[in-house]
Amino acid sequence: MTLPQDRSTCRILVVDDEAAVTDLLAYNLRKAHYDVLIAADGRAALQLAQEANPDLILLDLMIPEVDGLDVCRELRKSSSVPIIMITARGEEIDRVVGLEIGADDYVTKPFSVRELMARVKAVLRRVQNDGLEKEPSTILRGPGNLRMDMERRTVMVRDTSIELTRLEFDLLHRLLINSGRVLTRERLLEQAWGYNYIGDTRAVDSAIKRLRAKLREAAPDADCIESVRGLGYKINQT
Repeated sequence: MTLPQDRSTCRILVVDDEAAVTDLLAYNLRKAHYDVLIAADGRAALQLAQEANPDLILLDLMIPEVDGLDVCRELRKSSSVPIIMITARGEEIDRVVGLEIGADDYVTKPFSVRELMARVKAVLRRVQNDGLEKEPSTILRGPGNLRMDMERRTVMVRDTSIELTRLEFDLLHRLLINSGRVLTRERLLEQAWGYNYIGDTRAVDSAIKRLRAKLREAAPDADCIESVRGLGYKINQT
């Protein structure tokens, strides 16, 4: 297929094998002036994601050829593109797994188009702004020789570089600039995801879990994030 050349608008890849869903999403997204691409199966989704370089992917989990979880796993090997999963109401385990392997968020069917559009706008705003507010210094430092370069968007522990997704980078940034203070899950959702979130906050827990695992992989003592039971997370300054 021939891809649109105009990249002045954000490009969104919708992956779902239900025509009624893709028609509804495509109509509303195009009405909001987004460039929309559609894939009806996982194999086509992976090909389009590579060729079209979308700014956001709306990914249904129950799709043919390659299921949504495997699509997410494959994308996360080389891409930090934001992924919002679309799941059926009963797919509780799949939602948890999806978040743990790198999806940014999820919505359940039947979903509110207004809510989904709000999330799309918030995610794209975070991506366009790199999710950051300009700081007086472009270098942030944390415990255990953790070094975050805001300008280059890199994270180092000693001499080891850590590859983070945009969301993971933004979460670590928020925790570092509030070092020693507890940030609730709700506040992290508002600041890193970019919207007020009502209900399930497991997206935060899953993203923090991935972030901590990457820190530990770089150095066993590099995980400076502490879970505060019943509240949220903070940077452990010791």
